[in-house]
Amino acid sequence: MNHHLVARPYEQGTTNIWLILSIVFIILTVGLGGAFGWALVNYMDQKNNVDTKVSTAVTAAVKAQADKDAATFEAEDKKPNRQFAGPEDFGSLSFSYPKTWSTYVSKDASTGTFQAYLNPVLVPPVAETTQYALRVSIETRSYDTVLNIYQTLVKKGDLKSSTVKINGVDSTRLDGNFTKDIRGSAVVFKIRDKTVTIRTDADTFKPDFNALVASIKFNS
Repeated sequence: MNHHLVARPYEQGTTNIWLILSIVFIILTVGLGGAFGWALVNYMDQKNNVDTKVSTAVTAAVKAQADKDAATFEAEDKKPNRQFAGPEDFGSLSFSYPKTWSTYVSKDASTGTFQAYLNPVLVPPVAETTQYALRVSIETRSYDTVLNIYQTLVKKGDLKSSTVKINGVDSTRLDGNFTKDIRGSAVVFKIRDKTVTIRTDADTFKPDFNALVASIKFNS
């Protein structure tokens, strides 16, 4: 019998151990490789999401700053304000308005009614349906008569009426829809035997209108 051809027990055990270790190593390698691949894919996905969010946040921040800068520039560009001066015979009505607005007087005091229009840069041709930054009317109709013109709209809810002080005088403010084309704000008040209506035709001009109303002065 050729004894050197027969595998010894410890050699078989050693072979089996290495075989098992090799299998375990392969399994671990495949498993770790899969886990690494999954982790890499997940990382790239998260990175892309973060990059997108950062990019979106940066874009939003840039736009917000640009809007803020534009608003600041527009506000500064309107300064210093100009002074509006109405006819002396009609109480010398005055108020401050942005220097970027132009003024057009369509009727002077000689006609018995004073009407003026103000608008940024240019004043469009006068028309009831045209929107102006400001309309100024001083007329001989009584205060109550002028207010009655708006009562139907107030009752319908198109206009909101409130009491305000103009140069220390109890007056009326109207906010809302004056017509289907015009949504804005107006103040109506008395100067002696005259009635004044100052109105803006668009909510865009409301901040300017509010500042303007606060500056109104006249001779009682």
